[in-house]
Amino acid sequence: MNFDKLQGVSEEQMPVAKHKRHGIKHFLGLYAGEHVAATEFVIGATFVALGAKTMDILLGLLIGNILAILSWTLITSPIATQTRLSLYTYLEKIAGKSMTKLYNWANVIIFTVISAAMITVSSTAVRYAFNIPAQLDWYPTNALFVLVVLAVGVVVVFVAMYGFKAVSEFSSICGPWLFVMFGSGALVMMPALADSVLGTTSLSSLGDFITIGDQSIWTGVNAQGEPGIGLLEVIGFAWAANTITHFGLIDMALLRYAKKPIYGLATSTGMLFGHFIAWISAGIMGAGTAVLVQKSISALDPGDVATQALGLSGFVIVIIAGWTTANANLYRAGLAAQAIFTGYSRKQTTLTVGLVTVVVACFPFVFGQILPLLTYAGLLVVPVGAIVFAEHVIFPKIGFSRYWVSYKKMTHSTPAVASWGIGLVFGFGLNFVNIMPFYYLFLPTWALTIVVYTLLAKAYGADKAYPAEQAEMEEYDQLVDAFQEQQAKEETPIVEDTSFLSKALSVISWVSLAITLALACITMFDSADMTSYLENRDTFYFYGFICTVVYFVSAYTVLRRKKALQA
Repeated sequence: MNFDKLQGVSEEQMPVAKHKRHGIKHFLGLYAGEHVAATEFVIGATFVALGAKTMDILLGLLIGNILAILSWTLITSPIATQTRLSLYTYLEKIAGKSMTKLYNWANVIIFTVISAAMITVSSTAVRYAFNIPAQLDWYPTNALFVLVVLAVGVVVVFVAMYGFKAVSEFSSICGPWLFVMFGSGALVMMPALADSVLGTTSLSSLGDFITIGDQSIWTGVNAQGEPGIGLLEVIGFAWAANTITHFGLIDMALLRYAKKPIYGLATSTGMLFGHFIAWISAGIMGAGTAVLVQKSISALDPGDVATQALGLSGFVIVIIAGWTTANANLYRAGLAAQAIFTGYSRKQTTLTVGLVTVVVACFPFVFGQILPLLTYAGLLVVPVGAIVFAEHVIFPKIGFSRYWVSYKKMTHSTPAVASWGIGLVFGFGLNFVNIMPFYYLFLPTWALTIVVYTLLAKAYGADKAYPAEQAEMEEYDQLVDAFQEQQAKEETPIVEDTSFLSKALSVISWVSLAITLALACITMFDSADMTSYLENRDTFYFYGFICTVVYFVSAYTVLRRKKALQA
C-alpha cells in the first residue's frame, strides 16, 4: 500500500495506534502521580484559611471528587477513546485552523504557568539545603533561588520531552510513595494537634478527630474571623478544580491511549487518594506545623510544612510532587505548541515551551496565584469542551454531520468562535454579577455553549449530508490504520521481566513503603506523651528517609531492568 499521503504527518496528529494503547495500570500511576502534587500543600492550607468545617471537608471533598471521576469517565474518556486524538488535533477537524491555533495558544500559556508553579513549589523545599530565605515577593530576591529553580526545572523538561510513556513511568514510581508520605505526614502530626486541643497525644474515637478538626484545623471561621465556606462550596471546588481537564477535555491527550473508555475510572487514584486524602492530610500537616513552630498556617510555605511533618523525606516529597504534576502539564503544553507549529516535533516544541516555563518559575507570584489560575483557566476552556461534546456526541444523534467544517474545507468556523466567545461572556458575566458560587459557573456555561453552537452550526450547514467528503475521510482513516499495522509488525515485541532479582527488588520497594507507614502509625498510636511523641517522630524522620532512599533505588532499578529487556 502506498503511504505517500502520510509523508510529513506527525505521529501526534494521527489517531493512537492499537499497539501503542495502554492498560489501566498506566493510568492509575499517571493520575496518582499527577494529582498527588506539591500544590496539595497549598490547597490543604487554603481550606483552613477559607474557614471550612470538618464535616463539610470530609463529605464535600468525597462528593466533589466522585463527581470529577464521573466527569472524566462519562465525558472525556469516551470521546478520547473513540477519536484516539488529542483535543488539539481533534479541534482542528471540527473548528478549523484559525480557532484551533488561538485555543492552542491559550493552552500553551495556561499549562506553562501551571508547570512553572509546580517547579516553584518544588524549589521551596530545596531552598532549605542552601539556607535561602523564603521568597515572598512576586519576583525572586535571591540569585541562588533562581539557580535552584533552574536545576529543578531541567529535570521536568527532560522527562516531559520523552512523551507519554516516560511521564507515566515516572509517575508510576512516584505515585505509591506519594500516597504513603501524605498519609504518614498526617499521622505524624496528629499527636501534636491532639495535645494542643485535648491535652493528650492520643485519640480515642472519631469524635476526638472531629473535635480536633473543628477547634484546630477546619474551624468554620476564615482568616478574617468571619464564617467560612460551606458544604456546597467544598463540593464545587473539588469538582471544578479539574474542569480544564474533564469538562474542558484537555485529558483527551492522555486518555486517547486507553484501551477502554472505562479506564476513565483510573482517575480515582488522583481524586480519592490524591485530592481527597492529600487535601485533608495537607490541612492536618499545616495545622500541626503551625502549632509546633508557633506560626499562622498562612505564613508557611510547602517546604515548611513538609519538612516539619516528614523530616528529610519532606524535601523529597515537595520536589517529587511538583515534578510529577509539572511533567504532565508540560507534556500537554508541548502537544498544544506542536499543533501550532506542525513543522516541528513534539520534543522540540516541549523543549522550547519548557525553557520558557523554567524562566517563569523563577518568579514566585505564579505559585501564590495557582488557585485563581486553575479556576479561571477551567472557565476559559469549558466552552471549547462543550463545542467538542456537541459535535461528537449530540450531532450524530440529531442527524447533523460530524466534521462538517472539514467536509466544507473551512479554515475558520464562525459558529465555533462565536460560541466560545458567547460562552466566555456568559460565564464571566455570571461571575461578575455574583448570582451563584464561582465553582459551579462551568455548568451553565457548558450547557449554554452546547445550545448556541448547535444552533449556529445548523445555520452554517452542519445539518446537511456530505457523502463524498465523508467517504474521502474514511479512506484516509483506513490508510492510517494500514500504516500503523505495518509499524506494529516492524516493532520489537515487548519481553516481560520475570527474573528473580527484579521480583526481589520489587518486594523490597513495597516493604520499604510498609515500614514507613508502620513507623507513622507508631508515632500516632504509641505516643503516650509529648516526650515519647518527639522520640517516635525522630525515629520516623530517620528511618522513614532511609526507606525513601531504598524505595526509589529499588523501584528505579526494576524499571531500568524492564526497559533493558524491551530495548
